[in-house]
Amino acid sequence: MTVAPLTSAPGGASAAAKVVRSSFYAALRILPADQREAMFQVYNFCRAVDDIADGGGPRAVKLAELARWRADLASFYAGHGVSARVAGLAGPIEHFGLAQEDFDAVIDGMVMDAEADIRAPDWSMLDLYCDRVASAVGRHCVRVFRVPEEQGKPLAHHLGRALQLTNILRDLDEDAALGRLYVPRTLLAGAGITETEPLRVMLHPNIAVACIELVARARNHFAEAAQIMDVCPRATVRSPRLMASVYRRILDELAAQGFVAPRRRVRLRKSHVLWAILRHSLF
Repeated sequence: MTVAPLTSAPGGASAAAKVVRSSFYAALRILPADQREAMFQVYNFCRAVDDIADGGGPRAVKLAELARWRADLASFYAGHGVSARVAGLAGPIEHFGLAQEDFDAVIDGMVMDAEADIRAPDWSMLDLYCDRVASAVGRHCVRVFRVPEEQGKPLAHHLGRALQLTNILRDLDEDAALGRLYVPRTLLAGAGITETEPLRVMLHPNIAVACIELVARARNHFAEAAQIMDVCPRATVRSPRLMASVYRRILDELAAQGFVAPRRRVRLRKSHVLWAILRHSLF
């Protein structure tokens, strides 16, 4: 998994200081203070476990560290006290009713990356991965944003998958350098790509053909999420709308640029992010 490129870890500088240069921060700065701090803490958790999965070292060590995160969360939910690593989450969990199963799902997604390099998965495995590393985070978000429950879970489902598929398309080369390839095997085969070694696949001239369906699926998920947000109380979906707006723009630029090597990493200009903030916080 690749979490948005922020610098953060539990402890140290304030949560806000750790995310000041990101679209994530842009999406959260328009929230009330209690929601904003809760989301910073959720992000810090995601960043910490993602760093474990993406870091160097033996796989057994990574899996053991992820297991410690799971155990500390289980201990807190069971009422056995608060460890230092989950202390920042205690308030948000209690105030917004964040579910243990969703924290566990995020850890499960990191375990998928830590125990073996994902290479050309089938669609069901990719969808499970997206649910764990993105939509599970979305289920925390909709609770913090106080999206009505009827719309909250489907919004997390669709927007989480839209964002993660966009991440996958944006981070093709970075993931390949880690030995990972999230493009489904059936898409590779349909494009005439028979191998699954990530760095070689990234140089194949037909990689762009394999990515077409991922772009289409991401756009479908964005469209479904937009329909859900249209019927939600406006104040509850300002941040999701802003994030969707920014990531749809990234997806459009990726599609316009194409996916044949050499690829340029797409980064939005500050003016685009600023306009999204103004649009979704003022109107």
